[in-house]
Amino acid sequence: MIRPETPPLSDRIANAAFLAVIGLAGLLPYERRIPAVGWLFAHVLAPLAGWRRRIRENLALARPDLTPAEVKALIRAVPDNAGRSVAEIYSAEEFTSRIRDADPLEGPGLPALGAAFDAHRPVIVACAHFGNYDAMRAALAGRGWPVGALYRPMNNEAFNRHYIPAIGAIAQPLFPRGRAGLASMLRFLKGGGWLALGFDQYDRHGAELRFFGLPSRTVLTPAELALRYDALLVPVHGIRCSDGLRFRVLVGEPIEPGEPGAMMQALNDDLEMLVRRHMDQWFWVHRRWK
Repeated sequence: MIRPETPPLSDRIANAAFLAVIGLAGLLPYERRIPAVGWLFAHVLAPLAGWRRRIRENLALARPDLTPAEVKALIRAVPDNAGRSVAEIYSAEEFTSRIRDADPLEGPGLPALGAAFDAHRPVIVACAHFGNYDAMRAALAGRGWPVGALYRPMNNEAFNRHYIPAIGAIAQPLFPRGRAGLASMLRFLKGGGWLALGFDQYDRHGAELRFFGLPSRTVLTPAELALRYDALLVPVHGIRCSDGLRFRVLVGEPIEPGEPGAMMQALNDDLEMLVRRHMDQWFWVHRRWK
């Protein structure tokens, strides 16, 4: 019998610290728990992890017009949103029930999603590290729509042991990156399933498109899969409301079939417009421009 490899001590220590924070936060009522973890991310994790410097560098590239006061506010607001999102993932039952009860789906592409479901047509849900990605999954699943997602296991195996069940409790199915996950994902898509795919991170093998007017290597996979399987390609984003707890889930206009690069540029443009309206909700920590 092959025993699972023990994670390195540093990974186990980091994981134990994370679980301690989540465990303590779990003692708070939901309305206090979510902002409390957001505060910890903004004021403790972000400085230790170097997030503030990276946010400042990315803003200097993409939004050099911002004032120092606006940059300072975003350096705190962006990690706060990330922390709230993590707390929501680990509050799956309360989080998903709130989303399901609110039914926050809206936007010009919503009728097209309903028609795709009725026709058993596959859908590529183009999403980003914006607001809370899992609010979108919870909202679609709350309607009984078959949304699956591709995920990348974390490098910290000790963390994966609770993270993957946590995201799985929000919506199923999940497909890990890799050969086995890819085969299952394609079978699901061919059978009329809906697949959530991110497109807003740097991909060294991607096409050089534009984002905030800057050259940005962008993955073409969402467009290529949509064309290959005659799937609807539609941007869907969970926008955090001003109270920090509720969401609007915006379904954009479906992307017209065409050349994959042009389709992905349309998604980049759509996301840029949304980020400009809600600068604090995109994860400016990513190295999007290299």
